[in-house]
Amino acid sequence: MTGMLKPLRRPRFWLGLWWFAVISVIVVCLIPPPPLPDLPKNSDKVEHFLAYFLLAGSAVQIYRTRAALWWAGIGLVLMGVGVEFAQGALTDNRSADPADAVANTLGVIAGMAIRFTPLRDLLISLKG
Repeated sequence: MTGMLKPLRRPRFWLGLWWFAVISVIVVCLIPPPPLPDLPKNSDKVEHFLAYFLLAGSAVQIYRTRAALWWAGIGLVLMGVGVEFAQGALTDNRSADPADAVANTLGVIAGMAIRFTPLRDLLISLKG
C-alpha cells in the first residue's frame, strides 16, 4: 500500500484523513438537509462541484501512482452517482438529481487535473 502513496511525512495519517472526508461526504449527502433560506436555483451544484474537487485534489496529494489515481477518480465518480441514486431510493427528504451527479463528476475531473500542475506536490512541499 505504501508504494502507491507519495513520500509524505505521515502517509497513513493523510490517507486516513482522506477516507474520513470521503465517508463524511457520503453521510452529509444522506442525512436530512439543514433548513436553509431560499437559495438561488441550482446553487447546490457549486457545492457538489467543490466537494468532489476537494476530494479528488486531495487524492492527487496523497496517491503517487497513475493506477491509484485512476482508481480514486473512478471511485469518486461512482460514489457521486451512487449517492444520487441512494438519495432517491433511501431517503424521504432528498431526491436524486442527475445534474448533481454531473457536478460531482466535473469536480472529480477538475480535481484530478491538479496532477498536471505544480500544485500536485503541495502537501510534500509543506512537509506533510
